[in-house]
Amino acid sequence: MPEGGEREPLIEAVVGDWRRAKLSDADRALCDYAEKLTLTPGEMVESDVEGLRAHGFDDLAIHDAIQVISYFNYINRVADAVHVDLEPEMPPY
Repeated sequence: MPEGGEREPLIEAVVGDWRRAKLSDADRALCDYAEKLTLTPGEMVESDVEGLRAHGFDDLAIHDAIQVISYFNYINRVADAVHVDLEPEMPPY
């Protein structure tokens, strides 16, 4: 994070509400995919992957995204389970 704890405006916008951030169509599709995989993983269907492909993501990029999204979901659940406290510079969102 830059000196003084300030974030770039795009990062702030995405953290605050990615739907209101000025994102490309591809980035918006990826955020939508990540949200669905995070909140309702049992509802994922082939058309979700096809939607990413339609926005230019190839199979390797989709695989990488799934790995990153899933890892963060996993590690956050582990941290929640053992009551890991956030670092002081990390506001809860």
